[in-house]
Amino acid sequence: MAWQLRSDAFASGSSIPREYTCDGADRSPPLAWDPAPQGTRSLALIMHDPDAPRGDFTHWVLFDLSPEPTSLPAGLAAEGQLPSGARQGRNDFGKLGYGGPCPPPGAPHRYLFHLSALDVTLNLPAGATRQQVEQALRGHVLAEAELMGRYGR
Repeated sequence: MAWQLRSDAFASGSSIPREYTCDGADRSPPLAWDPAPQGTRSLALIMHDPDAPRGDFTHWVLFDLSPEPTSLPAGLAAEGQLPSGARQGRNDFGKLGYGGPCPPPGAPHRYLFHLSALDVTLNLPAGATRQQVEQALRGHVLAEAELMGRYGR
């Protein structure tokens, strides 16, 4: 059975509610996942928009997240170091933490939340980029899960 990532705010493939976008409160949505595989030391989450006009746009980088508990509440603070020990990277808005969907007018974009279970803790500094996180996790991925939401204006 595949490892699953889900949200109480929207079903996979459906619209992301306005509250979690730049047109609303721009809060991160609640997320939950199945228990991670045995040997998981940390999780990494990357949210991105592959449909952005100038290429793939990174909205959220979160790493060194503990596999327990198996959920994140809505509205994580935009801080580099979270109380749990997890760290947030810099998104393509140039900010730490979550930056919600904010596409130009037109067809809805896809927003992919990609969660990786890792056999290591990355120990990168807060503010690390998506590229730095993806490079550090290579060869350490035990499982992956993805949730896709849509948003258009």
